[in-house]
Amino acid sequence: MSSATSTNSKDTKENEEKTTMLAYAITKPGNNQGELIHLPIPKLEQPNFCLIKVLRAGVCNTDLEILQGYMGFQGVLGHEFVGVVESINTNDEDVLKEWVGQRVCGDINIGCGDCGVCANDYGYDDDNGCGSCCHNMSRNHCPNRSVLGILQCNGCMAEYIALPLCNLHKVPDGMSDEVAVFSEPLAAACRIVEQKLVRYDAGEKRKPDKVAILGDGKLGLMIAEVLGREHISHFGNDDNDGTTPPKPVLFGKHLSKLKLVSVSGVNGCLVEEAIDKSAFNGVSSKHAAKYDVVVDATGSPAGLTLAAGLCRPMGTLVLKSTCAAGEQFNAAPFVIDELRVVGSRCGPIYKALELLNLKEEGVDSSSLKPLNVEKYITRVFPLSEAPEAIKCAAERSTMKVQIICD
Repeated sequence: MSSATSTNSKDTKENEEKTTMLAYAITKPGNNQGELIHLPIPKLEQPNFCLIKVLRAGVCNTDLEILQGYMGFQGVLGHEFVGVVESINTNDEDVLKEWVGQRVCGDINIGCGDCGVCANDYGYDDDNGCGSCCHNMSRNHCPNRSVLGILQCNGCMAEYIALPLCNLHKVPDGMSDEVAVFSEPLAAACRIVEQKLVRYDAGEKRKPDKVAILGDGKLGLMIAEVLGREHISHFGNDDNDGTTPPKPVLFGKHLSKLKLVSVSGVNGCLVEEAIDKSAFNGVSSKHAAKYDVVVDATGSPAGLTLAAGLCRPMGTLVLKSTCAAGEQFNAAPFVIDELRVVGSRCGPIYKALELLNLKEEGVDSSSLKPLNVEKYITRVFPLSEAPEAIKCAAERSTMKVQIICD
């Protein structure tokens, strides 16, 4: 096996002298406090793995669920990051020249590369039309995968991480670290588009899909940013001419959060307007069964019931939430209305970086608006204050917390 090789630099020499790093870790599953510990800096024992110095990490709702026992994870937390490649386990000088010193974000799933899914031995075709089906299957669904900060792989709330080179995506010049960290959650929202779960083309007997997004938390807002812009890219930004399909509707509990996406191609609506406890399914007649596609991003099992009531019979219900809490599940609405329930998980980082890199020049009413994700950042903490960062992220009023790791 090749030894880890990189360009000769001051940082590399310092790393050779430094053997341990600070990290925020779960020492036992369900430890909702976590703790700061010192661990050895990752060693690059596998070919083409990269040592990455983490610049910033984001705190995700999944991290909070993991602290409550989701996935039974034990190790360093975190999967949203931007960092700098410091060394690579390769002797390929061209690869070293291209990547060492490069700022990167990364796919969080690490496939084995040897199974039938990764090799496409099962002949997966592109049934859903998303393109590159084999790549997407391997990226998300290798049965032997590890997942950064979630499953059998130490995460990015640390000074260093190790990931395969094939997982990395270059951060555009001029993009700030705080913006680049949003690439992973935004990519999860982009996955809905990649899966082609929303139909935008109109046929002789069918109109474009009406879309509802349920939940105005961090993920719900990212989904609204993406699906709103996707709507604008197809139909423009004016839905008052009588011919343009209505914009996606974001249902949430907080007017202040709904206003954050007011220029993003969606219409905001307080979730209480969709609820009618006197109705048999608990949904008001104005919104019951009115949407072809409903995306549930509530982070709560109870959100499924409302999502099912918003969705028309034989419509599509997209599940974006993971939740450690359990609740009795009533399958009747899904069976009776023959709903198509689709899970949606990790998405294309490169597409998220493209959206984050949109510029203001030439923007008009029919163009995609630049994404101002900085407005979602509530507080920033140093890694040494990671426990405080987690507590802040768990507060209801918090949008996004980031951790500076360098």
